[in-house]
Amino acid sequence: MLLVNTKQLFAEAQSRKFAIPATNFIDLDSARAYVEVAEERGLPLILAFAQSHKDILSLEEASLIGKYFAEKATVPIALHLDHGADTEYIFKAIELGFKSVMIDASEESFEDNIMISKKVVDYAHQFGVTVEAELGHVGANDNSESSEITHSIYTEVNDVIQFVEETKVDSLAVSIGTAHGVYKGKPKLSFERLDEIANMTDIPLVLHGGSSTGDENLNRCAISGIVKINIYSDFINGALQEIQNEKPSNYIELKEIANQKMKSILSHYYDVFQTQRVEIKGENNE
Repeated sequence: MLLVNTKQLFAEAQSRKFAIPATNFIDLDSARAYVEVAEERGLPLILAFAQSHKDILSLEEASLIGKYFAEKATVPIALHLDHGADTEYIFKAIELGFKSVMIDASEESFEDNIMISKKVVDYAHQFGVTVEAELGHVGANDNSESSEITHSIYTEVNDVIQFVEETKVDSLAVSIGTAHGVYKGKPKLSFERLDEIANMTDIPLVLHGGSSTGDENLNRCAISGIVKINIYSDFINGALQEIQNEKPSNYIELKEIANQKMKSILSHYYDVFQTQRVEIKGENNE
């Protein structure tokens, strides 16, 4: 049983300079495909479910699926709520067994972001659940993981220390030029901003909007202080492209083609992120 929170995973990733993929699942097939790759490679995984996908899969269903695969896995799996938009939904996820949650109050004022994030941290830490918050805002080109189309706002370096100290969050999503969904044009990442933030705080940093950012950019993020990189659009777009290429003759064949493509994409990103094995110490990873 290796359903864990992210504390030890991120500590290992920080010290050994690698990133762990956070893969958004929307059904049993995608969750199983991701975990199978993690098992085959012997590598940790952040199995993520986004609140914006609640109309595709209920939180209760996501919890059952995520816990089932994580609890029988032989590698560390963190069941993570991605882009939690309201505290009630996040608290429900914790009650249902999620071991890691994200509160995304990045579009609120700085003061409100602190207040809302701290409320989630205070609740989650009672149950050994780790909390991610976002400072700055990673915009969205489509409706994939984010609930609406928005513009990116870079993380202000001067805000980081105050935010981390007042909220006590376990990890911080920073905005350095990525966006959710598929890019319109070529992404330009500010590695200078990433270096500034990484040099001023010890908190694990995470990156949203990894899809279509490019292997070179993502590899550089992984070895420059980012411990978790979110991928979603590349999986569903890659699966669709493969289905169109292969032209399956029935539904079962279609699903198999999609699953195999998602597995190959995750295996590829494990290499790009230079993900390494993690041996979990202790029972609860708290």
